[in-house]
Amino acid sequence: MPDIAPLRGRRDELAQLHTLVDRARAGRSGALVVSGEAGIGKTALLDHLTAQAAPHVRTERIVASQSEMELAYAGLQQLCGHMVGSAARLPTPQQEAIEVALGLCSAPAPSPFLVGLALLGVLTEAAEDRGLLCVVDDAQWLDQASARALAFVARRLDAEGIALVLAMREADEAFARLTPMRIEGLGHEDACELLRLAVPGGLDRRVRDQLIAETRGNPLALRELPRALSPAQIAGGFSLTGSLPLESRIEQSLVVQLAPLPEPARLLLLLAAAEPTGDPGLLWRASAVLGLGPAAFDAAKDADAFTVGTRVGFRHPLVRSAVYRAASPSDRRRVHAALADVTSAEYDPDRRAWHRAGATLEPDEDVAADLERSAVRARTRGGAAAAGAFLERAAELTPSPFRRGQRLIAAAEAKHDVGAPTEALRLLESARALPLTPLQEALAARMRARAGYALRRDRSGVQNLLAAAQGLEGLDPVLARDTYIEALAAATYGGRLGDAEQVTAVAKAILAATPAAEETDRARDLILRGQALLATEGQEAALTTLRRAQRAFLEQAPDFLELHWMWFASRAAQDLWDPAGLRALAERQVELARSEGVVTVLPIALSLLMLVQLTQGDLDAAEASCDEIDIIKEVTGNPLPQYGRLLLAAYRGQAEAAERSAERIRADGRARGEGYALSAANFSEAVLYNGLGRFADAVACAWRELPYTHELNLAMRTLLELVEAAVHTGEYALAEQALEQLADVTRPVGTNYALGLLAMAEAQLRSGDESEDLFREAIKRLEQERISIWVGRCRLLYGEALNRQGRSTDAREQLRTAHKVLSACGVHGFAQRAADELKACGETLRVHARASAAQLTEQELNVARLAREGLTNREIGARLFISAHTVEYHLRKVFVKLGIKRRTELQSALAGLTLAASSP
Repeated sequence: MPDIAPLRGRRDELAQLHTLVDRARAGRSGALVVSGEAGIGKTALLDHLTAQAAPHVRTERIVASQSEMELAYAGLQQLCGHMVGSAARLPTPQQEAIEVALGLCSAPAPSPFLVGLALLGVLTEAAEDRGLLCVVDDAQWLDQASARALAFVARRLDAEGIALVLAMREADEAFARLTPMRIEGLGHEDACELLRLAVPGGLDRRVRDQLIAETRGNPLALRELPRALSPAQIAGGFSLTGSLPLESRIEQSLVVQLAPLPEPARLLLLLAAAEPTGDPGLLWRASAVLGLGPAAFDAAKDADAFTVGTRVGFRHPLVRSAVYRAASPSDRRRVHAALADVTSAEYDPDRRAWHRAGATLEPDEDVAADLERSAVRARTRGGAAAAGAFLERAAELTPSPFRRGQRLIAAAEAKHDVGAPTEALRLLESARALPLTPLQEALAARMRARAGYALRRDRSGVQNLLAAAQGLEGLDPVLARDTYIEALAAATYGGRLGDAEQVTAVAKAILAATPAAEETDRARDLILRGQALLATEGQEAALTTLRRAQRAFLEQAPDFLELHWMWFASRAAQDLWDPAGLRALAERQVELARSEGVVTVLPIALSLLMLVQLTQGDLDAAEASCDEIDIIKEVTGNPLPQYGRLLLAAYRGQAEAAERSAERIRADGRARGEGYALSAANFSEAVLYNGLGRFADAVACAWRELPYTHELNLAMRTLLELVEAAVHTGEYALAEQALEQLADVTRPVGTNYALGLLAMAEAQLRSGDESEDLFREAIKRLEQERISIWVGRCRLLYGEALNRQGRSTDAREQLRTAHKVLSACGVHGFAQRAADELKACGETLRVHARASAAQLTEQELNVARLAREGLTNREIGARLFISAHTVEYHLRKVFVKLGIKRRTELQSALAGLTLAASSP
């Protein structure tokens, strides 16, 4: 039975915990972070909760251990290692991810987000029958990989029947967004009663009040500290010292209580404290190695220090830490050596390696090599943080300065990969005094440059990356190319707000270091050289190389590294006015990022796919891509700007939303020194205002891009908006200037898309047959490319021109088609412009009333859109990082709100809902 004394005064906390379990029994889910200082009563609350919940829901409980923080997924292994059989019912990528994470199979390192999604699936299966309560005590000691997976699950819980409770001293960043429950000390009356129970003979009132005041009502301190008092102190001569933190004083009290135990019993407790898995068989075998017999077990149990049953446990987590911290270094090494002897090298090699390291004082290459192998295994399971810890300890135990430097650099890389650049720089500083090889020096320089840029993102970062790339030439050409592309990306990141001289310097260095385009067929060499030519010599000089690079990316099977390079290839496709190539590259990048679980790349790939969908007039699909990007941003915390949302609002004619978004993005871009943000805002507002017929406002936005069209991308696309707006406001000289610049970036490319848009722009500035021929050429080219939005917009402009000439019959034909196409795309501003122009030439369209469907929540809308596309519940769950159960729950609510009964009705129901939501 749990000890109920520390539960005094905890009625509200217990009620909140039991409500969470009741929700799980009813099929709902939730997570709670119970925080408070050591000894405050968290464990007592959890004891009571699990005892009360056990008859009603399945209960799984673990206690994390500080000594296992460096073992990747050690916490997950404890929590759900015995449930992993249910992973067979998960989608294959998730099943493989969790099996690799738990060391059950070998495969490339899984994405942490796939592991998190797989964990959610495993827990959902476990909750299937009667709900599940998962309790993690001392969660501050979870290894980083397990903490990340559990935080992921906690944020995605909805309708699975899971209650997750995490107890820790302070809620760290990973769990900061979850519902908190802060446990404070007991009130004076409850504290007095607890002291009366702890010291039956009674305490001097002054000692009692001083204890309560200085322990701040901490229940464990109130129970344990008096046990260390002498009779004289209890009688009234006691004075607490405040020189030590409360946790240290509690530990000291526990150590004092255990001091009278025989030395073998204390050694046995140390052995149990050093082996946190709680395996009794392991404890028995290790105690035999140390010559500890039954008498030691009996003495330790009689002292009420620990229990041995199906698992080994301490009466409080602080007992474990007190025992371990109080032990001498030599005793710690003895117990770790014994544990290493009895831990299986075949089935648990990483824990064995860690125990061997704990038992070793002097440098030992055999132990260091064992740790290095553990680091490799940790990497393959996605535990970069664990790999860094293994490698750092391996470096400490490495006799050879050469090998030590090698391991320090590898440890620094692992630290950098988990977002700890400061730690990476610390390790690299340790390597400076070692005799490194030229390759090691170059690798260390690269890591310093990457970590430094991650911390500062200033001019020096670009210079250091460039120097590191040049230093790797002749030593590791492949890594040199990767470093060059990082330097170029860093240099071009700022665009007009960046340093043009730096961009030129990096680009010239790349041209000097890479083979001429005709000498290579490698996709990465070609795209690197093509982007460098673009930066130094302009579009025309780079076209041939960029085309070859794009073909190479599409034709060659990409390796994992090329997944990160595809952004440059996709940007080249945009600069080449090649929507088909851009779609192929974006779809491939999305597919690879999903299959590999590379969630850091997926939002960028989806952004590119969204641009294709937008251009081709599939605004609903573009919005679904934006939904997925937003969900990934929520999960990862990646602060990607919402360019997609801005473009969608502009094309849909949602003035207020677009203007607010543009203002935020401009401010954010200036703050981060990102010129692309300014182009995105200017282009989007120009589109918005042209659609709404606010042409003077469109001119004011679009002309800002005139000096920057050499940057291509959105800057050059803004020229089309400027021509249209300037013609409508009568600013023909400005329109001609924009047309001339547009011709400079489209004629050399020569694609249907480029030449079609050029013809459309020029037609607005010409008259008579010349204008009509150009409009027809533009429509033909754009229809061949199936670019619906531009077909609709071109027909709108053509109809307006015909109407101005008094040819209302011919104008109506073009305007009807324009209205139909633009309405089908969801481009409501331009569609309304077509309707208004039709009215001006004597025809009134029948406008259907906008749907008044019940409002859906954002998550319900996300689920409904993907269900409309034909995805299964499991596929939707994988996209949205939620369980299939939650998908089903949301779909039921969607059907009720929309008044439909089957998925096939979602297409029409959502079309009406979208129309209503999109009204300006």
